[in-house]
Amino acid sequence: MAFINLKDRVIQAKIVYYGPGRCGKTTNLEFIYSKCREQINSEMVTVKTQGDRTLFFDFFPFDIGKIAGYDVKIQLYTVPGQVKYNSTRRLVLKGVDGVVFVADSEAERRSKNISSLMNLQENLALYNKNIFEMPLVIQYNKRDLKKQGIEVLDVETMERDLNVELKAPSFEASALDGDNVVATLKRIISLTMSSLEKELENGDW
Repeated sequence: MAFINLKDRVIQAKIVYYGPGRCGKTTNLEFIYSKCREQINSEMVTVKTQGDRTLFFDFFPFDIGKIAGYDVKIQLYTVPGQVKYNSTRRLVLKGVDGVVFVADSEAERRSKNISSLMNLQENLALYNKNIFEMPLVIQYNKRDLKKQGIEVLDVETMERDLNVELKAPSFEASALDGDNVVATLKRIISLTMSSLEKELENGDW
């Protein structure tokens, strides 16, 4: 649930980039940080550990308009992809308001995508959050690998694997090149703000 600062009249929402190891979560946030630098008024914090490149990024506030007279700021986080860091993934998901699931388009990573999405559903359930009801965008990352001669999954296959039931908005992307990185971000922010507005209207806070 978003944090409300009554004194400063600010709603602080949390969006988490989730997905298997090395799918491009970190690259997404690095691109956003460099592209939207004027909108970010904090430093990017990177925690590295042996065996996984990044544990989490903390944080990126965005000034994106108002909800019921409150300013809205967004914190963007990544989670570690490796299974052994699942406790950290759960910790980062605490208080999440929206999720971007970053799927790896490389063909040999197909099963990793599916297991990571199932893991996301399980970890959200620990906080009584339903993956089918919360703001979610799926990004099919690393589409640029095809140009390098690396086998990639077609989008139809990835949709069947990951999105046939969720029916979440989805984007083909290359975080390395920046293709659809900002579009993914804008969509999850829009969905998250709409969700927060409904919660506020329904008196859920």
